Amino acid sequence: MTTANGAHADEPHRQGLSQRLNWLRAGVLGANDGIVSTAAVVVGVAGATSDTTPVLIAGLAALVGGAISMALGEYVSVSSQRDSEHALIQKERRELADDPDAELAELVGLYEAQGLSHDTATRVATELTASDALKAHLAVELNIDADDVVSPWAAAFASAVAFTVGALLPLATILFAPVEIRVPLTFVAVLLALAVTGYVAAYIGGARRGRAVLRTVIGGALALAATYAVGALFGVSAG
Repeated sequence: MTTANGAHADEPHRQGLSQRLNWLRAGVLGANDGIVSTAAVVVGVAGATSDTTPVLIAGLAALVGGAISMALGEYVSVSSQRDSEHALIQKERRELADDPDAELAELVGLYEAQGLSHDTATRVATELTASDALKAHLAVELNIDADDVVSPWAAAFASAVAFTVGALLPLATILFAPVEIRVPLTFVAVLLALAVTGYVAAYIGGARRGRAVLRTVIGGALALAATYAVGALFGVSAG
């Protein structure tokens, strides 16, 4: 299917791509962190005690604290990125107002650097400048779309929700599984979930899926093993 300007609706250059990718990135990373950090806490506590109440309290604390922390961190990070983009947009707007001829010559040079002949680069730069000079310069010079600046609120919300969803998996598994198998069952559920998030993250970023999945699963397994060992050690010491 094509849009009014002739572009395919499913092509990656459609409007809003930056915000959608940012939302997806924050969501996948938030889910991954929620799974690992919460699982590590509940497995560690379960290694120290067979009681359910301490596991529940620790898991809920990890979920709430982690979700807030992830949202705040994502908001600050994306806000900094957005402020930098706005500053660059304002700078380019001032330069176009102060010396449009020099900016046009600069745009011609940029197109020539991409392989266009001087005549073609001049024609393209002139037509794009007449249409929207700021948009043309932002796209070629800075790879920025003024209408597609990332939203820190969207990224923060996605991160918090994804962290919560991810955290619920190990928490629910260890709370509802029989006590004698709750730890190994949580290990299995967590590693399977990490394989999924690793695959999705690699897919979004265009990276190798197998390597990303292996890296994520091994990291999660080491974290769970370490915290369970610490919990078991303290449980034995207390006993």
